[in-house]
Amino acid sequence: MSTRAKELLTVGIILIFSVIVYMGKVLGWFGVVQFSPMVSTIVVVVIVLALLYVLFRTIQGKLIDRRTVFVFVAIAVVVPFFMNISQKIRVSPEVQQVYDALRTLQPGSKVLMSFDYDPPSAPELQPMAEAFLTYCLANDISIIIMGLWPQGPQQANLAIEVALQNEDVKAKNLEYGVDYVNLGFQTGNEFVIQRMGTDFRSMFQTDYSGRPYDDIPLVKNVKNFSNIDYSFNLSAGYPGTQEWVQVAVDRYGLWMGAGNTAVQAPMMYTYLNAGQLEGLLGGMNSAAAFEKVVNITGKGTKFMLSQTFAHMVVIAFIIIGNVAFFIGGRKKKLDVKDR
Repeated sequence: MSTRAKELLTVGIILIFSVIVYMGKVLGWFGVVQFSPMVSTIVVVVIVLALLYVLFRTIQGKLIDRRTVFVFVAIAVVVPFFMNISQKIRVSPEVQQVYDALRTLQPGSKVLMSFDYDPPSAPELQPMAEAFLTYCLANDISIIIMGLWPQGPQQANLAIEVALQNEDVKAKNLEYGVDYVNLGFQTGNEFVIQRMGTDFRSMFQTDYSGRPYDDIPLVKNVKNFSNIDYSFNLSAGYPGTQEWVQVAVDRYGLWMGAGNTAVQAPMMYTYLNAGQLEGLLGGMNSAAAFEKVVNITGKGTKFMLSQTFAHMVVIAFIIIGNVAFFIGGRKKKLDVKDR
């Protein structure tokens, strides 16, 4: 069989396997698959031994094919989702600050959440949204949702579905329009924030489903930012946290925290250090840390374990690659001397 045929066969097998797994998830063919701690430990040992074997072969001058590297990375990313291993996660001061702000809110307080991101940024921001919503709803804190990105409110609905599955939230028997509401997307970027500073209703005549603003009990008496107790912005770019700080915080005194992608978060520390942001979650690590402080095991914690394993495998292959490079250089020098 030719190399090209092998590659096509491998891709076909992976594609069929992926379709079966996806259909199984949608149709409920499979239950929750979780390795026991013993099996998880054995899997880790096997991966480490496999990497040591690759290193040993490299020292012998027998280099591996690049596709082997791809397989190792794929295993490192996928397998941890099924492993029952706890990872030490450090809670940073800025993550703790978000949690402390939420703890000061009384039952019935109103929190404004702006979902300013789309699906490509969801792996980092969606775990933050789910943990934040779950904590608020479980503690009788009302949520008003909106978005300056077209797909933001859709991401919010997905996060709400997850939050409503939490046992503590289920016990509350929450009602849409009374305990939480999704006002939907509004175009206009900073202009929307500015108008909301004087009148929410001018920007959101209806909610996401078309229900009139004045018919929604939760927001009937919400005129502007002065009626909001805390705000949390989830941002992947423009418009996002920077615009909210410059308009809502600076002009109208909105009390606000934020959750950003790891790439964007460093630019927000200026506002955090200036006291314009009350807490900041940056990237997947902060999502996992926030889940820890609110005592929720969600996607952030699972994704961090997968990311850690992938980083370890990549570092291992960097070391192996350097070993191969230096051994190759040494052999060339010996061959030159022999001549």
